[in-house]
Amino acid sequence: MIEKSKFIRELELVSTDKEFIEPYNVLIDSLNNEANLGSIGQLAVEYQLKQHINNRILIDKAYSLKNHSVSKPLIVIGLPRSGTTFLFNLLSKDQDNRSPLFWEMMKPFPLLNKDGFRKKVRILQSDLILFFKERFIPNLDNLHKIKSTSPEECLLIKVFGLQSILYFYMANVPTYLNYLSNCDTRISYSWHHKFLSILENQLKPTRWLLKDPSHLGNLKEILSVYPDACFIHITRDPAETIPSICSLTAQVRKGFSKDLDTKRLGQETLNFWAKSNDKNEAQRSDLSSNQYMQVQYDDLLDDPINLIKDIYKNFSISLDDRTLSLMNAYIEEGSSDAKAEHKYSLEDYGLERAEVHNKLNYS
Repeated sequence: MIEKSKFIRELELVSTDKEFIEPYNVLIDSLNNEANLGSIGQLAVEYQLKQHINNRILIDKAYSLKNHSVSKPLIVIGLPRSGTTFLFNLLSKDQDNRSPLFWEMMKPFPLLNKDGFRKKVRILQSDLILFFKERFIPNLDNLHKIKSTSPEECLLIKVFGLQSILYFYMANVPTYLNYLSNCDTRISYSWHHKFLSILENQLKPTRWLLKDPSHLGNLKEILSVYPDACFIHITRDPAETIPSICSLTAQVRKGFSKDLDTKRLGQETLNFWAKSNDKNEAQRSDLSSNQYMQVQYDDLLDDPINLIKDIYKNFSISLDDRTLSLMNAYIEEGSSDAKAEHKYSLEDYGLERAEVHNKLNYS
C-alpha cells in the first residue's frame, strides 16, 4: 500500500496545485487498488514518483514567463512499436533537431551551462538508474534500448504533470488509464512546455524533435502550447503493433507486479490505443499537409533515406550532405546490430486480427 502521505514534504509545496491533486489521487488509488505490486515493485514505483514530484517542484521554481517562447517542434507520432523510435533516432542525426536526452529528463537541475565534471556526474547517475532498470527488468534493452546520452520519449517529460502512459506500462492501473483517455491533457503539455522552455536557457535549438506514441490523439492539446508544431505520423499494421506493445508492457510489469493477466492487458491496451487513434483521426482533419504528414512503416524499412527526403521536402526543411551521411551511417550501424528475436502473438493477449483491425479502422 502506497500511503499518500508518503510524499508529504513534496505535497506541502504543491497541495494547493489543483492540476496536481487530481492525477495524483487517481494514480495512487489505482496503484493501491488494482496494481497488485510486489514489495520491490512498490519501492520502485515510490522511488520514481518521488523523483517525478521533486523534478516538478524544481521545474516550477525554475520556470519564468519571460522565457516562454519555445522553438518549433517536429513531432513523431504513431502507435507504439510502429517504427517511431527508428524514425526518431534517424531524424536526431540532424544537428538542427534537438531532443531532450535521457539524463536531462532524469537529472535536469540545476541547469548546466557547459560540459564538465557536473555533467559527467549526472550522466553517471543516469547510467546507474539504467543499470538497476536492466537488473529489475531483464532483457528490456532487446526491446527498447536506452542510453543516458540518447534522446528519449516525451512520456518521461509528461510524468511531471503525472499524466503519462509510463505508469500503465509499469503496473495494471485501468482506472488511471481510463483517466488518461478522458482527462484534460493540456495539463501535461503545459509542464512539457515549461520543461523545454527551461532547457532553452542552456541552448535554443533550431527545432525540437519530439516523440511519444501517446501524443496520438492529443494534437489540439499539443497545438495549444506549441501552435507551430508539425507532426509525422507513421503507420503500421496494428495487428503487429498491438501485440508487440503488449509484450513490452508485460516484460516491464514482471519487475513490478505479483501476477500478470495477459488477456486483460491485451484488451486494455487495444481499447486505449483505439480511442487515441479515433481522437487523432478527428483532430487531424483540421491540419494542413505542411503541418501533418502520414508515412508508412514499410516505406521506412524499404528506403529510409528517400522517406527522410520526402519528410524534409514536405516541411520545407533543408537537408545537407553531412546530415545524410550521418543518417546513412546510423542505418548501416543498425543493420549490423544483432538483436534478440522479439516473439509475440495476438493470441497471447486474447486478441484476434479482425478485432484489432476493426477497432483501429485498418483495412
